[in-house]
Amino acid sequence: MDTSSGSAPRVSVPGAQVIARAAHLLRLVTAAGDTGAVVGDLARDADLTRPTVHRLLTALRAEGLVDRDDVSGRWLPGPELYLMGSVAASRFDVTATARDIVRSLAVRTEESAFLSVRRGDETVCLLREDGSFPIRSFVLSEGIRFPLGVASAGLAILAFLPPQDVDAYLERHPELAERWGASHSPARLRTRISDTKVRGYAVNPGLIVEGSWGLGAAVFTRSGDPQWALSVTGVEFRFGGERLAELGRVVLAHAHQLSTRIAARS
Repeated sequence: MDTSSGSAPRVSVPGAQVIARAAHLLRLVTAAGDTGAVVGDLARDADLTRPTVHRLLTALRAEGLVDRDDVSGRWLPGPELYLMGSVAASRFDVTATARDIVRSLAVRTEESAFLSVRRGDETVCLLREDGSFPIRSFVLSEGIRFPLGVASAGLAILAFLPPQDVDAYLERHPELAERWGASHSPARLRTRISDTKVRGYAVNPGLIVEGSWGLGAAVFTRSGDPQWALSVTGVEFRFGGERLAELGRVVLAHAHQLSTRIAARS
């Protein structure tokens, strides 16, 4: 059963809860990047007790999946993750296919441009290329994750999922409004989803960081699934009026080019 573009099925398997918790911790440690993460933050974000987190991290460290800086006490991705990722990249990674398109998007718009991929109920940024405009937004960079519907990339992907998948996603995540603000309530998200489908691209009008706007377009698999997204971010005054529509056309054109390239590669 292929679950690469959706949530993992809930199955009754001995030890499944431990594996799910360990996988969640791996994602949190990876998202922290080079700075690493402390046990307290990991426990809070994973909704686990500190002893449980420490026990799981110790087991993961023994397998080389995480590492610990003995000076700072912070937890970091381990060497085995790199080796596993290198093997998996040949099947799942599209960064080599997309890199010149992301760079072209940054050049054309003069804004920071990104490629993100859907992983379950989140998007993960894979590539960042900065444009020539000197004022930049740093909300997004490689490895940063957002829930679907929060950043413009995730909104673009969510908008083009089948309606029943959108309904199921919103039912699974009633916490979005509490964590990300009232603009992420189901009703307001549905309005933005509808607007995105009409325009063809998603707009995030400073909903994550005030004054930092984003615009994204979905990139599709050969079978028509929205698995990736191209996006640009920048300061608010660069995303107004006619320029917003022009940015939308440019991002859509690049997203179509990448979708075509991925379909030809499949």
